[in-house]
Amino acid sequence: MASQNLDTDEFEDRSTDQQKPKESILASQIDEGLNELERPASGLFLSALSAGLDIGFGPLLMAVLATLVGSAWGEPLTSLLIANAYAVGFIFVVLGRSELFTEHTTLAVLPVLDKQASPGQLGRLWGIVYVGNVVGGAVFAVSMVYLAPAYGIAETSAFTDIASKLVEHEPLVLLAGGVLAGWMMGLLSWLVAAAQETTSRVFFVWLVTTSIGVAHLPHSIAGNVEVLAGTIVSASISPLDYLEFLALATVGNAIGGTVFVALLKYGHVVRGGK
Repeated sequence: MASQNLDTDEFEDRSTDQQKPKESILASQIDEGLNELERPASGLFLSALSAGLDIGFGPLLMAVLATLVGSAWGEPLTSLLIANAYAVGFIFVVLGRSELFTEHTTLAVLPVLDKQASPGQLGRLWGIVYVGNVVGGAVFAVSMVYLAPAYGIAETSAFTDIASKLVEHEPLVLLAGGVLAGWMMGLLSWLVAAAQETTSRVFFVWLVTTSIGVAHLPHSIAGNVEVLAGTIVSASISPLDYLEFLALATVGNAIGGTVFVALLKYGHVVRGGK
């Protein structure tokens, strides 16, 4: 019995040792944030443009599945299926190491909090990455609303339905939803840094972004593709609706990632250890 207890204790110790300590996670996040802040503007923009394009595969697959399934499987099962498709674009972006604005609402903020970078450097990175993401997403949205119906894989009504679920809320509700989405994306950045295997990273990306998709929370970059596509194909979604969504989602995402992840994680790690 004593030998069995000893083996169990040793197993628990090994399991604990395999987990990164919070100080190590913070240090790696700060180092990565510094590297991104110091990258040339051209490299940042091209990487952000790539992320904006790649994330569009999520909304495209959502429309394809919505067209294929229709109402045959019932709303709950269809919603879960489409939310899983939403996660595909994020897996492409996060594992492909492209620059995503909502990751940098946490990642790039940490070096500033640690006084290793300036607010000006942070503003430069945010601006370049955000513009690259939006431009890439817009190019993808314009392309898919014409190519997908022509190719026979998605109906234009699917793009309208997807966009409508994001713009139907009041401004304050939309802003609050953006805060939640930014909060979750900040946690995603932290969890990916804590993960030690590619499989674990894929799981965390899937878990967080599928949750965002199920709840229809406004993500400024993926939502840019979703809402712009709906604006192009439907008169019920106006350009003003699109711009209002993009502004509120962006502000909410920035607040969520910066306040609820960067500030709190940095504060509790610095005050709780070395």
